[in-house]
Amino acid sequence: MSFLVPAQAYGRFMGRFSEPLADQFVQVAELRPGQRALDVGCGPGALTARLVDALGVAGVAAVDPSEPFVEATRARFPGLEVRVATAEDLPFADGTFDASLAQLVVHFMADPVAGLAEMARVTRPGGTVAAAVWNHASGNGPLSLFWEAVRAVDPQEEGESDYAGVREGDLARLFDAAGLAGAEESVITVHVPFESFEQWWEPYLLGVGPAGVYVAGLDEDRRDALVAACRRSVPDGPFEVAASSWCVRATVQPA
Repeated sequence: MSFLVPAQAYGRFMGRFSEPLADQFVQVAELRPGQRALDVGCGPGALTARLVDALGVAGVAAVDPSEPFVEATRARFPGLEVRVATAEDLPFADGTFDASLAQLVVHFMADPVAGLAEMARVTRPGGTVAAAVWNHASGNGPLSLFWEAVRAVDPQEEGESDYAGVREGDLARLFDAAGLAGAEESVITVHVPFESFEQWWEPYLLGVGPAGVYVAGLDEDRRDALVAACRRSVPDGPFEVAASSWCVRATVQPA
C-alpha cells in the first residue's frame, strides 16, 4: 500500500540511493551477453536499467506488485516484458532465467522465504539468485537519521529495524531456508550528497514507504516535533549520507 504512489515520488524519495546501489549490485550476478535476467520488485526501474544495459531489452523481464511502478517501467523501456506480480507468485516457468535479482525487496515481501524460493524456481540450475537489503538495523541505512529522530519523539516506534533481512546474517539465513545453500554475504555502501536539510526532508512528505506513511499519519504538532528533531540530527549546510546494504548471492543447485 505504501508503494502505490507515482514513480516520480519514489524516485525523489529513494532513487538517490537505489540508483547508485544498482550500479554495484548488478555486478554481483556477473551477467554475460546472451543470458536472461529477472528483476523482482523492479519499482520504477533502477536495477532494470542496469540489466538492460548488460543484456538488452530482450534479455530482461521484470515484475512488481505496484501498478504505477509497472506502468512507469514499461514506459521507460519499450518492449520490455514487465508484469504485475509478487515475488511469492512469479508468472514464469521453472528455469526460465539465468539470474533472478531483488534489490530492496526482500524486507517488504509478505513471505521472504517463499519469495526467494520462487526466485530459485524460475532460475536454471547453476544460475544466480541475488538480493540486496538496506542495513536498517545498525544505524547505517539511508533512513537512519530519520528513524533516530522519530525515536527521539516517539520511543515506541521501531521503524524498519525489525524487517526481514536487515540485520547481519539474516538475509543469508533466509536464503538457506529457501533452499539456496552456500549463500555469500557482502556489504555494498553508497554515498549520497544533500545540499540542505530541505532537500533531505521534502521526500518524506510524499507518502512513500513506511517512513512516508508514518509522516502522513502525524498531526500538525507531532509533525512539527519530528521536524525539529530531524533538524537536530541533520548537519547544517551540505552533507552526505553513507548508506550500506546487505548483499547475498547464491547458486541454484540441481534438483
